[in-house]
Amino acid sequence: MRALIWHWGRRGAGPLFAANLAQAMAQSGVQARLSLAAGAEILAGPNPPECDWREPTYTSAPGFAARFLASPLFSARTRRNLAQNSPELAICAMPALLDARMHSALRAARIPYAVVVHDATAHPGEWLKFQLLGQRRLLRGARCLFTLTEHVQTALTDQGFGTNGQRIHRLWHPLIGLAPSAAQPRPPTAPPRILHFGRLLPYKGLDLLAGALEILGPDPGFELRICGEGPNSRSLERLKSQPGVQVEQRWFHDSEIPSLLGWADALVLPYREASQSGVAALALAAGKHILATNVGGLPEQLAGQPHALLCAPSAPAVAEGLAQLCQRIKNGEQASPPVNAAADWRALATSMLEALDRSAL
Repeated sequence: MRALIWHWGRRGAGPLFAANLAQAMAQSGVQARLSLAAGAEILAGPNPPECDWREPTYTSAPGFAARFLASPLFSARTRRNLAQNSPELAICAMPALLDARMHSALRAARIPYAVVVHDATAHPGEWLKFQLLGQRRLLRGARCLFTLTEHVQTALTDQGFGTNGQRIHRLWHPLIGLAPSAAQPRPPTAPPRILHFGRLLPYKGLDLLAGALEILGPDPGFELRICGEGPNSRSLERLKSQPGVQVEQRWFHDSEIPSLLGWADALVLPYREASQSGVAALALAAGKHILATNVGGLPEQLAGQPHALLCAPSAPAVAEGLAQLCQRIKNGEQASPPVNAAADWRALATSMLEALDRSAL
């Protein structure tokens, strides 16, 4: 079988997810070809994946607007690239802003495709981006939809997907294996180090984290580092005013993530809602303790993980969870050792292939 795995976003988890999926498909006996945005961070980093089709996209909001409006001018080139790769099927690893171009080329060539759906609805603060994705149109034309949690699967079913021959298959969020940098030597009495990493948007629960710190008082007993890109907000200002809190409000490149994981003893995910979490997948693979709120698909993703704590999405519950987390660390309770996530990806690829076979795709 010849399969094309594509994702045309430049930053974040999408390119990494697509590259890992293509590699796992190849290891499962598929002639897998990978298409990424030409400017994808992962292609400029160390050990870039083999990429068969590098699609020029954009580097700024005006650049996206220009590419989007000029999409009809690039349709012939997209069809040529598709013909050169000659897939029997295509898999969208994560929807991105210029997928309409690929969607049109696949329809013209009568090539069936599947989509890995990471979010069924827009999170607060992401409504415009979700609308620009045109995800509903892409999903309507897919023979198969893959979700990583039952939470997303249910939302898709409620929206009317999975009918007229289309199938929805629930998988799981695979571990994302980026080996953390070696932990820096510290005295045994040093306070635990807790990391909040990711986009600093309202649904990530920064207000809950700020409220928890205010409940714990001026000496919470741990260091907290908040790292990610996002707009200024009242919640961030509250966090910046707390002692022992370091806020780094910027984009972190893929090459910086191992160092962040190496710094941390644990990660805190105080989300107000979540389909699932790529940050949790990173933390699990790196063998870190996790505190997360029991919202959306997080309870599914973290079920059975002995070093993951779940709490209610409230400031008092997050404060209590942080205190429990720190006590575990101070007691010397070790999280799982870092794992090789490749086996998890191969299992995911095998499950996808079996589902595609049942769907006669």
